[in-house]
Amino acid sequence: MEENRELVLKDNTERKQFELNAEGHTARIEYMIMANKIFLTHTEVPGELEGKGVGSKIVHLAFEEIEKRGLKLIPLCPFVAKYLTKHPEWKKILADDVNIK
Repeated sequence: MEENRELVLKDNTERKQFELNAEGHTARIEYMIMANKIFLTHTEVPGELEGKGVGSKIVHLAFEEIEKRGLKLIPLCPFVAKYLTKHPEWKKILADDVNIK
């Protein structure tokens, strides 16, 4: 992964996905927003970026953006849910009716 350059999250509202460009490839997290809740539905990391921490980085940046916007998270994507179990400090952005163990 590009260590010397800051990776920037892009919100592609037309495609309803967060995007992260790294090494000429784009990782993405698809989402839906209803009222003040954001549903993260699918995370995809190109094969060329697998094992380089890009998946975790895009989830982390998406969580920062969600918190900044004051949205409540509903993680429908298994990768996002697993990230939450490893980083319980982000449970603060979960919707009240969501419980991740």
